[in-house]
Amino acid sequence: MKIKVYTTISCPFCVAAKNLLTSKNLDFTEIDLTSDLELRLEVSTKYNWRTVPIIIIDDELIGGFDDLSKLNLDGDLA
Repeated sequence: MKIKVYTTISCPFCVAAKNLLTSKNLDFTEIDLTSDLELRLEVSTKYNWRTVPIIIIDDELIGGFDDLSKLNLDGDLA
C-alpha cells in the first residue's frame, strides 16, 4: 500500500491523519504544501479537493481525515 498525505503545518486534521497512520504502523509519504502554492494548486486541481489533508492511497483519492477515519472504523485501513 502506497500512501501520500499532502499537508500544511498549521492543519490539525493533518496531524490527526498522520497520527492515525502512525498508530496503525502504516508507512506514508508526507508532502508539505505550506510554502508551495503552485504544487498545492496542482494537487487540488488534479484530485478536485480543496482542503488538507489530501490523502492518496495507491494513487486513489481517499479524501481528508474524516474519510481516513471512516476507513479505519470500517476495518478497511490495514
